[in-house]
Amino acid sequence: MSLTNFVKGTQDIMRMDAGINGDAQRIEQLVWVLFLKMFDVKEEEWELEDDYKAIIPKKYQWRNWAANDEGITGEELLEFVESMFKDLKNLEVSADTDPRKALIKDFFEDSHNYMKSGTLLRQLLNKINEIELDDYEERHAFNDIYESILKDLQSAGNAGEYYTPRAVTDFIIDRLDPRIGDKVGDFACGTGGFLVSALNHMKKMRKKENTGDMEILGRSIYGIEKKPMPHMLCLTNMILHDVDTPNVRHDNGLAVKVREIPASEKMDIIAMNPPFGGSEEEGIKKNFPNDFMTSETADLFMTRIMYQLKDRGRAGVVLPDGFLFGEGVKTNIKKKLLEEFNLHTIVRMPNGVFAPYTGINTNLLFFDKGTPTKDVWFFEHPLPKGYKNYTKTKPIKLSEFDLEKEWWNERKGSEYAWKVSAEDIAAKNYNLDFKNPTKEEVVYGDPQEVLERYNATRDEIKKLKEMLKSELEMALKGE
Repeated sequence: MSLTNFVKGTQDIMRMDAGINGDAQRIEQLVWVLFLKMFDVKEEEWELEDDYKAIIPKKYQWRNWAANDEGITGEELLEFVESMFKDLKNLEVSADTDPRKALIKDFFEDSHNYMKSGTLLRQLLNKINEIELDDYEERHAFNDIYESILKDLQSAGNAGEYYTPRAVTDFIIDRLDPRIGDKVGDFACGTGGFLVSALNHMKKMRKKENTGDMEILGRSIYGIEKKPMPHMLCLTNMILHDVDTPNVRHDNGLAVKVREIPASEKMDIIAMNPPFGGSEEEGIKKNFPNDFMTSETADLFMTRIMYQLKDRGRAGVVLPDGFLFGEGVKTNIKKKLLEEFNLHTIVRMPNGVFAPYTGINTNLLFFDKGTPTKDVWFFEHPLPKGYKNYTKTKPIKLSEFDLEKEWWNERKGSEYAWKVSAEDIAAKNYNLDFKNPTKEEVVYGDPQEVLERYNATRDEIKKLKEMLKSELEMALKGE
């Protein structure tokens, strides 16, 4: 299967439909269709279990209405889909209900059918039928297709949200090294990038394919996502990676009183790229101690991470430069971070890692709970030779983190690595914005002084122009 041709084919069909307006709706339309196709494959596997009861009513199972390329179409199809959405949104769910049924209800409460042409919708269904998800190679190819869909979603993003490159999620998880049985959390999980990286990492530890291990892994992963579409994408992503009942809630990851988090909900591993630049309502801020109250979402998530990490727990977090040098609440967070955690590493990322979605420079912070920080090691991630910055067409690759991996266990200063003591950081009011000392820094000076020098130079140039003009006029008169 050609990934490019498949994605382009679905796009071409949906672009012809008058009901779909923009990338976000196109992706949401595609996701619920893919979800039903994929869930039906899973149901066929579950039906081999004794006493299995269908999760999705039989008439709405993919095989019974969508799988036949010559099946219902036009207005009849649109009416069928409308009824299906209504019934799946209203599935009866109780405490004794199979959690997979609750997942279906949750998924379709946030889904919409935007297509107005039943004929084009049939064409889309037939296109999806080209994928054989019960075939290993096709399933693997579908992973790539799904990854490309997630990347496409980000062009419609805003408010500090963007796709975390797979290379970054894989590197952070590799360094955190979650083990089978560890609780792994992401409280703003988006489409599930960190959760999938953690699953893939732990799967490699299995001695053989084991259903019991997969159940343990599935129960080990915890995600929360506030926005409907990323939440749907994450659920689909989890099921695609063999987590039958994902622990991914549609909720605000900041809607918790951080000082009241029970021990049973503490995490061994937290990996996050919290949204920054956004803001939260007053009620949410009251979930946090006075010293950490703010409307900046990234700061609030950092506070939650610190309160929810187990003793000896490990965290890896993507944060903008502004967190490193920021003051006020940011200073309070960094003080707690250094006094109660071992902030052992900050990887300073170059420009363009998240291109084209944001140009903000970012950092990868790694810390463990239990012992105070003595020294913080900084590592400046170099751009590949010939690159001025990363771009959408030249994205960061996992292999480019090999320098960090080789340096990690036997740390020494180098052209890329240096360390700063906790005492020096505290003396600078917990400013973590330390530049590479091996590189000559361009000093621009105080902005007011620079402006004054500019104005003085401009005045001098003006005087010289007037003198030159006067001399030319005199010379011409002399002729």
